[in-house]
Amino acid sequence: MKATLILHQTHHTLADFDAIFQNIVETLNGDGLHLFPELYLTGYPLQDLVLQRPFIDSYQGHLNDIDTWARSQRGEWRALVGGLAYEFERDRIPKKIRNVIYEIIPGKGLQELYTKRLLPNYDIFDEQKYFSRGTENRFYEFRGETFGLQICEDMWASSFHEIDPCELLLIEVRERGLRLAGLINLSASPFEAAKRKKRFERARTISLLFGCPFFYVNRVGGEDEILFDGASFVMAGSTLAVELRSFEAETRAVTLEDFTGNYLSEPPKAQENTWEGLFSPRIDPVPVPARLQRWSDDECDEVLRALTFGFQEYATKSGFRKFLIALSGGMDSALVLAIVSLGLRPGQEVEAIYMPSIYSSPVSTELSEEMCRRLGIPLSYFPIKFLHAAVRNAFTQTFPEPFTGLTDENVQSRLRGTLLYTRSNQTGAMVLNTSNKSELAVGYSTLYGDSVGALSILGDLYKSEVYRLAEYVNLRFKDPIPAGILDRGPSAELRDNQLDQDSLPPYDRLDPILEGILSFRLGKKELLGLGFPEAEVTKVLHLYLKSEYKRAQFCPILKVKAKSFGFGYRVPISKNMNYQLQS
Repeated sequence: MKATLILHQTHHTLADFDAIFQNIVETLNGDGLHLFPELYLTGYPLQDLVLQRPFIDSYQGHLNDIDTWARSQRGEWRALVGGLAYEFERDRIPKKIRNVIYEIIPGKGLQELYTKRLLPNYDIFDEQKYFSRGTENRFYEFRGETFGLQICEDMWASSFHEIDPCELLLIEVRERGLRLAGLINLSASPFEAAKRKKRFERARTISLLFGCPFFYVNRVGGEDEILFDGASFVMAGSTLAVELRSFEAETRAVTLEDFTGNYLSEPPKAQENTWEGLFSPRIDPVPVPARLQRWSDDECDEVLRALTFGFQEYATKSGFRKFLIALSGGMDSALVLAIVSLGLRPGQEVEAIYMPSIYSSPVSTELSEEMCRRLGIPLSYFPIKFLHAAVRNAFTQTFPEPFTGLTDENVQSRLRGTLLYTRSNQTGAMVLNTSNKSELAVGYSTLYGDSVGALSILGDLYKSEVYRLAEYVNLRFKDPIPAGILDRGPSAELRDNQLDQDSLPPYDRLDPILEGILSFRLGKKELLGLGFPEAEVTKVLHLYLKSEYKRAQFCPILKVKAKSFGFGYRVPISKNMNYQLQS
């Protein structure tokens, strides 16, 4: 009899136990081995939910419901699902929590099979805070065939882990003389640009190493900042035999006979096939000074889909159907408006509001109006010059200090933030932030002004990447962004003739310096070695270091890169900074 495996790439809200149970009841039938993602029974990441009594009680009831239902079923199917296993003290305080694979068996119920061995504890991951690691390999028998089991991180070799589960599994396979029909990995692996290719490279190495197909089942979902892309697959030797869609729930049935790959016993190991290889910064060191690597059209498409998906996930799960964007006539707000308006679903709407000051140019007005015409989006026109003048006059009459410089510039931005949220209260719309990663890194924004918003769509894109993605959006969607926006120099328009590069290095130099700091973890000496002028490096480092307090108050950022501000970025606000400015 053929061994059929059914890959379930699922999409559920965290802790939605009713929906997850209903999915199990509707899905598990017929014949074959059903495979579900890591922590399918709860969702991921859970953080402190796993310690809260109401969650624990509901989850334990959830397990009991599944077990009771399974015992009442009949059939030839089996299911492997990711979940949690609790061990309690006498007073019901969790003593141990394990990230496990359960088997669901008709007529027998729910049985625990395997505990995750590698618990990631870097960037967005903090599994060692919550979970206890497994210590044993596990093989699973189905229809006379033997499969190896893994959970997500177990597939990655790393100098940060004391063991390599793949190596330990292979040793036992050889010692016992086993022939594996496949290696099954249940994952909850977050999206990052270009990560798909690196997953494939690692999967090829594993498939060739074990001489069998590698079944990778990943979840779909947007959990605040973190995006899960699905993109489940089967790798047969060097061949990508099956691939499911990205950012969509999907089910695919396959049979073992479909995978007769060209398997080798000892494939070469490469740096790209380690955990460290996932975190390769996007710097091209060949030119002097170094440059960011330019995104290809395929990479732009991948990032665009991720941002659209992440925005929709956050909005839907937060209950918003209306969106509000402050349009400025500049690049960032234009790209945010394009992404949102092009990704709207039935029943959703977006409004743009343009709030010019006395320093806003007529070109900004014309470009904002033109963009909204192209997209068919309503534009509300709300000048702030009279409000600005009233605040200036009130402060001048009340306080002796001059109302000039940053005081005058920032009050304009804060007036806009106030008006945005006033309009939000009127309509119930979600305000979307329009800042980019370059601005966040150097503090080139105003707290409670242009930094406001419920969600940052571009907060993980450097300014040069914003321009590149805008070029792609125009290429794919027939120029929703006017050429005048792409061609004009970046400016906050908070004073006469202001340009960003009056305060900052040009973005083609600023962005790779920032990438060196964030992803390479480079200091001043190493940055100078990449050919950057010392004055620019010193200035950028100073701006980056002194802006930590601003980043700490920023909204959630959709994470699309290996190293991002937000959930996975944990740096003290109060600290000595002098040592970092020395070469």
